[in-house]
Amino acid sequence: MSAELILHHYTTSPFSEKVRLVLGAKALAWRSVHIPVVMPKPDVLALTGGYRRTPFLQIGADIYCDSALICRLLDRLQPEPPLYPPESAGTAQMLAQWADSRLFWAAVPYALQPRGAAAALADVAPEVALAFAADRAAFTAGMRRPTLADATVALHSYLAWLELHLGDDRAHLAGPQLSIADFSVAHCLWFVHRVPPVAGVLQRHPRVLAWLQRTLALGHGRPSLMDSGEAIAVAAAAPGHAPVEVAPGLGFEAGDAVTVAATDYGLDPTPGRLVGLGVDSVTIARSDPRAGLVHVHFPRLGFQIKKEKIES
Repeated sequence: MSAELILHHYTTSPFSEKVRLVLGAKALAWRSVHIPVVMPKPDVLALTGGYRRTPFLQIGADIYCDSALICRLLDRLQPEPPLYPPESAGTAQMLAQWADSRLFWAAVPYALQPRGAAAALADVAPEVALAFAADRAAFTAGMRRPTLADATVALHSYLAWLELHLGDDRAHLAGPQLSIADFSVAHCLWFVHRVPPVAGVLQRHPRVLAWLQRTLALGHGRPSLMDSGEAIAVAAAAPGHAPVEVAPGLGFEAGDAVTVAATDYGLDPTPGRLVGLGVDSVTIARSDPRAGLVHVHFPRLGFQIKKEKIES
């Protein structure tokens, strides 16, 4: 089985930046596959089977979805520096979950307010900007998204909390060591920081800004470009998959026909046969004409598994 790390992402994706920074902190080499920002994404779906959130990580014919799961995997593959230091792992993971949900949905609408969006999309053709807006509206259909007024109040409050939290001159958010909390908060604030018309909000919080600059300085490791077609060929040629099993007592059996889908937004289901399940992750097997037999892995938290009827 290939051990090459293949990250499918695009430059301006906040959750991709989270993973890129983890790759940098761990000084890892990785292959960079740039995916379309909006649908259609045929090469993405050939590998994921339905999931279209960004990023996802590929190792051979194993596809790992969601940055939370990707970060846990990278920490197993390269334990140093640890993302979940024993003395702060609980605090770090709670901070990370808050950042990936609450802070994210304050930072993104704030950054994409009219003056921010005009700067962020200055080099984008008008029809592409319209396509992006339509794609994201469909992507979050049914979700109650914060208004700009809501996002502004929330972001100012959250930045004030973080400034107080860093008031003891700690180097990292969860304790003396770097942790998953740093990367989860950093990618949200990076999205604001990269848009000059709105980035000034960070200047009002000097400890937060100094911490953010230190975290971003970790870089992105050692990426090298790969074409999406080449990545699909890697999956098709893989001789096997990472070992997984279905734990008893969790409501499902190995071989069940299921779908797995996120519960907040980007609800596109991925169908397949259940081959792995535990309290932390779920894995389904599916076949694709180009990618072959792939195993698609999801976190258990934030995703729903549904049994499907088998057609006779």
